[in-house]
Amino acid sequence: MSKKLRWGIVSTGRIAQEFCQDMRFVENGELAAVAARKLEDAKAFANKHGIEKAYQGYQSLFDDAGIDVIYVATPHNFHFQNARDALMAGKSVLCEKPITISSEECQQLSELAQSKGLFLMEAMWTYFLPAIKKAKQWFDEGRIGTLKHIKADFGYLMPFDSESRLYNADLAGGCLLDMGIYPIALSKYFNDYPLENLMVKSHIASTGVEDDIVILADSGDIKLTLASSFTCKLPNIAYIIGDAGYIAIPNFWHANQCSLFVKDEQIDHFDDHRSSLGFNYEAQAVGEAIQQQQLEHPLMPHKTSFELQQQMEAIFATFKSFD
Repeated sequence: MSKKLRWGIVSTGRIAQEFCQDMRFVENGELAAVAARKLEDAKAFANKHGIEKAYQGYQSLFDDAGIDVIYVATPHNFHFQNARDALMAGKSVLCEKPITISSEECQQLSELAQSKGLFLMEAMWTYFLPAIKKAKQWFDEGRIGTLKHIKADFGYLMPFDSESRLYNADLAGGCLLDMGIYPIALSKYFNDYPLENLMVKSHIASTGVEDDIVILADSGDIKLTLASSFTCKLPNIAYIIGDAGYIAIPNFWHANQCSLFVKDEQIDHFDDHRSSLGFNYEAQAVGEAIQQQQLEHPLMPHKTSFELQQQMEAIFATFKSFD
């Protein structure tokens, strides 16, 4: 398949807007259709991004024979049904993180995609960013020595609103699924061992969802210190720390740079100088995988998504309130 893949977009929210903004940097794909619950929303989105077709309702998009791959950007608790419906209609799927809200749902999607011979991937765009890949290259080259600690946090002040998706338990709200998945996924990227000896402190908002969480764990011989919050802006930096040096990655979930330190001296630095937000790297990679008739991407396979779900389930089960 050498032609450009034709993308269909599910939902017209903020992350869908950002994804479509970056599609102009994708060489092997093009925006072809968008679907929303309200036709006027789909039409407005289509006009803004130069998309040919606008649908009311997602099934019409899934049934469009001219669409090759679906990008699912709905709230977390709808991911499973939307991705499942797209796969049942014969479409490959890139689904926003977290791909589902349970390991059981994740396994079901994986099995369905495999049985249908269709590509499926969780949209962990962080894994595809050049700065993250450069940090991993330094790590693999042994430039920080033996890995000892991973520290990562992601938090922004999100004012409490009981009606918002973020604080709504029925919409799988809470900072763990929304932001906490990023530090957990980053730690897994550099150290693919299970979490052990979990210690979790959380604060629970009045709606019953966590709005602040701190995670301490062992992962093999590595110590993890991870955090996420809706109650304050955290430093939002990841540190990959070895016995010979460390790597610092500012704003790691959408990183455009990273630095390598030995003691207090910066000895190397990388900046990708990109013009995009960074979603184009995962979209390009998805297109290449589909064109090569792969059912999974080696950088973000189904196994990784399943294990991330298991880790978040273990963290949920360990909650201890600050109160």
